[in-house]
Amino acid sequence: MSPVLSTIGLLVLSNIFMTFAWYGHLKHLKSSALLTAILVSWGIAFFEYMLMVPANRIGSQVLSLAQLKILQEVITLAVFIPFAVLYMKEPFKLNYVYAGVCLLGAVYFMFYYKS
Repeated sequence: MSPVLSTIGLLVLSNIFMTFAWYGHLKHLKSSALLTAILVSWGIAFFEYMLMVPANRIGSQVLSLAQLKILQEVITLAVFIPFAVLYMKEPFKLNYVYAGVCLLGAVYFMFYYKS
């Protein structure tokens, strides 16, 4: 598999764990002590790091640091929106579309625009 596809796959998986670590406690541990939420989130984040660090190492072989960051941000939004709407039952907002369009602009400038 190409380094870019490996990077994307690992970043998608990493972002799934990250999103649950950052926001899942709002649904499941709302009445728990803050320390409990922190420890559970850290436990989930461990798996995020186990995927994110190799993703960035692999990706850095063929992408610039800025390209890696923009790729990660696009994937974060692509994972967050379904999580928010489907899992957390938040209403879909047009702002998500606008944010996606802005990120597509960032992708263009990082990957394709030659100054």
